[in-house]
This record gives sequence, C-alpha cells and structure tokens, in this order.
Amino acid sequence: MDTASTESASSPTRLSDGAASTTAPARIALVGVHGFGTHHLRNLDRLSATGKVDLIAVADPNPPAPGDLPETTAVHANLDELLAGNHHPDVIIVATPIQTHAPLALSVLASKADLYLEKPPVASMSDFLRLQEAAATSGRSVQIGFQSLGSHALAALEKLASGQASEELPGIGTLKGISATGRWVRDRAYYKRSRWAGKRSLDGVDVVDGVATNPLAHAIATALRIAGARAAEDLATVETDLYRANDIEADDTSVIRLRTTNGLPITSALTLCATESVEPYVTLHGTEGTAVFHYTEDRVTVRTEAGETTHTFGRDDLTENLLHHLSEGTPLLSPLHHAGAFMRVLEAIRTAEAPALIPPDCVNWVGTGEQAHAVIPNIEDILERATRAHATFSELGLPWARPITGGAEALFTPATDAAASNNAAAVLRSGSNLEPDLSPRPYLHPVTTPAGTVVTDHLPSDHVWHLGAGFALQDVNGSNFWGGRSYRRAAGKYVDVNDHGRIETASISREKDHTMLELNWFAADGGLVLKESRSLSRAVLDERTWRLDVQTRLTAVVDVSLGSPGSHGAAGSGYGGFFWRLPVNASPRVFSSTAEGEPSVHGSVTPWLAWTGEFDGGPATLVFGAPTESEDPWFVRCSDYPAVGSALAWDTAVEVAEGESLTRTNTVWISDGTLDVAEIEDLVSGR
Repeated sequence: MDTASTESASSPTRLSDGAASTTAPARIALVGVHGFGTHHLRNLDRLSATGKVDLIAVADPNPPAPGDLPETTAVHANLDELLAGNHHPDVIIVATPIQTHAPLALSVLASKADLYLEKPPVASMSDFLRLQEAAATSGRSVQIGFQSLGSHALAALEKLASGQASEELPGIGTLKGISATGRWVRDRAYYKRSRWAGKRSLDGVDVVDGVATNPLAHAIATALRIAGARAAEDLATVETDLYRANDIEADDTSVIRLRTTNGLPITSALTLCATESVEPYVTLHGTEGTAVFHYTEDRVTVRTEAGETTHTFGRDDLTENLLHHLSEGTPLLSPLHHAGAFMRVLEAIRTAEAPALIPPDCVNWVGTGEQAHAVIPNIEDILERATRAHATFSELGLPWARPITGGAEALFTPATDAAASNNAAAVLRSGSNLEPDLSPRPYLHPVTTPAGTVVTDHLPSDHVWHLGAGFALQDVNGSNFWGGRSYRRAAGKYVDVNDHGRIETASISREKDHTMLELNWFAADGGLVLKESRSLSRAVLDERTWRLDVQTRLTAVVDVSLGSPGSHGAAGSGYGGFFWRLPVNASPRVFSSTAEGEPSVHGSVTPWLAWTGEFDGGPATLVFGAPTESEDPWFVRCSDYPAVGSALAWDTAVEVAEGESLTRTNTVWISDGTLDVAEIEDLVSGR
C-alpha cells in the first residue's frame, strides 16, 4: 500500500531537505516536457509565480525550445542524468509514454524523492504491485495524475451515490448503477504522433494505449471513485468488449462493464470515432432521477421529477495537493493505492483478446489525408444504449460486433425450400445476461424478412427494456416482468421500485420449423408464480413472405392476477402480453381492416393490424393476427417509438386460479415490400 494513507503530522519535514518551514518553494523536477508534459510546464510556471515551487531540472531526450524554461532550470537527456545531477528534488513529476512509467517511477522512489506519476500508472498489474511495494519500502508518497479526482464535485456525488442529497444538489433516490460515456474525435495524425501511439505493446513491452486506458481513462477512474471502488478487490467482475476502426493495435471503441463487490453495475462506453467531440460524462442512475457529471468542466446536472439543477464546482490541482500533503499532511486526492481498481480494469484490457477490426463498410471516413477521422454510424445512440442497458456491443447485436457467445441461437434450422431464402429467420435470446431491472426473459431478435431485412429491435435507448418480439406482463401479483418502472395506482404514476421478476428457460425442444420452450416465471421475491409453454413455429409461404406463430400457455402455480398499467389506472396504457418492438423505420404506416393511424388503431379490436415502412434493409410489411382465444385490444405506438402489442389486460386485470391455464396465440406475417389490404386479407384468410 502507498504510504500516502499513513502520513502523519511529521509530514512537514518531508520538504526542503528536512527543513520544517513551508515557506521555501518545493524543489520540482519534471521528466517529459512534451505531450502532457507541456500542461505540467504551464502549471509549474503558475505555481512558481506564486512562490510555491522551483523547477530545478527537467529531463527529455528532445529538449524544450529555448525560453520555455526558467534560466536556472537544468536540462538533462534522461532521468538517470537528472538524478546524477545532485539536484535533490522534493518531487519528481513523470509525464512520459506509458511503457516507461514503471522503470522511471521505480527509479524516482529509489532516489528518495516523492512522485507525481501521470495516468495510467503503469501498463500491467504486476508492475503496479511492484510499484506499490517500492512506495511502501521507500516511505515516499505517490500521486497519480487522474486530474478529475481533484474535483470538488466528487464529495457531492458520493453523497448522492449513498442516497443522500448534498448542500448543492438534490437527491436522486437509491443508486441503481453508474455509467460513463466518452465521445471524442481522433484523426490519423493522432496515431502517428509517436511510435507507441495506439499500441498494445512495443518491442515486447506492454503499452496498452487504448481509449479506456489513456485518452478517456478519466471516465473510468471517475466512475470508480464515485462508486467507492478503489482497490482491485472492490470489483467483483470486469468484462471488456474491444474494437478498432483505425489501423492500430489497441482499441478505439469499447465497452468496459464492471460490477462492484456490493453488486453495483458500472458500464463505460467509449469511442474515439464520434461524429464530433463531446465533453465526456459520468451518470449516476437513481430511482428518483439522474446526476450527470461532466468531469472536465466540474459541472453536475441533476434531473428529477421536480426539475433540473446544475451546479459547477471548484477543483484542487493535484500537484498542489501533493505539496500540501508533504508539508501539512493533507490527504492525497489520487494516491497510488486508490488506483488498484483502475489497474484491475487495465489488466483485463491488456490480457483480453485483441480488439476486433470494425469492417470498413461499417465506418465512414471524414476529411482527407492525416486529418481524416473515422466515424462509426449512429455511434452516439449505440453508446447510449450500451450504458442504459449495461450491455456490450456484442449483446446489442451490432453488425460490426463480435457474435454473442452465449444465450443466443437460431430459432429454426435454415430453410432449404427452393422458394425460400435462408434469411427468413429469427434468433432466440435467453435474456439471462440482462440487468435485473430489465426483467430478464427470452425473446426473439433479430427477426428478418426473407431478403434479410431486420424488423425487430431490442435494448433501444428510449426504452431499453423493450426486447424484440416476445411475451411479458407488467404486473403479476405485484412483480414486474416487463422491465423499467412500474405504474402504481396509489402513486398515480410510474415509480422505480425493486419489483422485477425474471423468466428462465427450463427446457428447449426443436424441430426444423418448430421450437418449444418450457419457462418458469419467478417473482421479485424468487417465488415461482407461473409456468409457461411457448410454441414458436415458422411457415415459409413464398420468396417474399413467411409466417411466425407464437402460442403462449400460462399455468398458474399460485392464484395470480395478471395486470398492466391500464388495469392500474393508466388510461390507454394497457400493454402486456405479446409485444413486438420494431426498429426505427421511415414512412411508417399502421392500419387495420377498419382504421388508419396510431390514434385510431390503438385500443381497437380487429382481426389483424399491419405495419409498413422503409427499414434499413428495404421496405417491409408486418401483419399481426389477433389471438384466436380472445378479443384483446391492440396496443400501438408509432409517433414516439415503433411498437405493436396484443394487450392481455387492457383495463382490467385477468385472474387465473392456481392450477388453471390461459392461452394466447398470435400470428405475424413478415414480408418484403409493401402489401396492400387485399394482399393482407389473402394472407389472413389462409391462416
């Protein structure tokens, strides 16, 4: 452990060769005067002007330009020469390439100087442990250059994270999770600025210069600090999903998903391939609101039902903090031993599979020559989806992401009929990896037309608990199997409560065009409330159309009440039962045999409902057949988001006694192109 945490009242004797006076300027040496070293030069110049420091020496193989340093500052080619120069620095700042941090830091500690080490501390966990041991042996202090950790906002945010309001900010309820988002632009020249830029290793030495470990490392470090995760042991799990659009070794677009030992999820979604650079931010997601921390600006915005509050905080300079620590015993803001959790993340990235190359046809290049920069289409929405759902790019099913390795498989065997295309398909996802507040459950996504056009969406940024095509209910005996917030009659609104159930797969049986699922519905308290038999069948009709039949048979294990927001008093919100979330599509048209448009078809009871639109893959038509067992109303959304459902409990809960069963059968015709009413009637009549 770094001795920073055990510095005592004797600390004032640490500066100026044992002199107890704190009036003499601290003797500072800087290793690395280019890159971020220029920031330190400017800061030291500021501190020198106030008499706090004296820059006695610098070291860099590329000397600074004449006039950039005080005349009294000695210039050396490297740290060894500097240490041999008999300068006796109190503090040595190391701002050099990542792969040099470990040897230089160890040399500094051996020299008996205190150390300011730029982030990331080192390039491997083994080097970090060696550095901790050296710091403990030498008795010296080590400050790590995560500048955001000097923000005064952190104290207020840590209060919000513990469920308390602060003097400056209103509370956000119980903390559910933390996310970090970074969207920057970096051009080709950025990766040619040095030999080590964008490298995982160089000449056999670890570098790990990826988006999460260097340019946007503060996003992760700040999120960890707010979560109270400092030591490596504070993290229960670390998962990485790494990609690169640039011609580099390391990642430029990644999701890092963490879970603390107390179960808090932390997800960072970061890219250097954005449309435009936006100041990165860390978001605290609470049951009563959110707090967004733009850490480069020390600005926090809290949003609750009561409105929006913004407060800009001050910041302590980490160099000054280190000096105060050495002279007065002030606690370090970014001590070495607090970087253990971040190093656990870096180590996971270092040892992960090499970042996957995003196919060139999934990347747009903006600009020319060395100023050209990669842009991943829709990356802003993709990052939002990842952080809201705590999902990896693979789990989002992006076309350029690695295929998900578990919990997803083809629903049917590929079609071999000469009249059919193998693209008439659906993928069955178990949903087992979803966060609890999404009500984990099995669902279909993607579902495609015969030509391969995707006509489902899942984990969308507007409602991340919308999961492709499936069957779910918002209320079963008080447990939410839908995901998201629950509507409560007593509150007269949606409330965020820990009431989510989960649907788990007990068994699967398959034939060529038929899959049978046996499912268990577990309530929020873990009790089994329903058993479900779900039948999924495919019929390929021609080159243009195929039919999906979904039959759900629910058997009550105990007396159950099947409800919806509508049955709790939310007029027009009786969703629950069969539900299909569509992707965003242009020129959408929703109609039935008797009505046209969302206001008219929503809540209606008709034999079929059709949706046509221009999807990413081309025009397509979905025809939804009403369940044969009951005249359930249609739930339709078109203007806010695209979705169709068959509402089982529109405005009244359905009661099912223990041992009794309820069945619903829904049919969907999935067709390329735009079908007219006559063509639709022909399909439905042949059901």
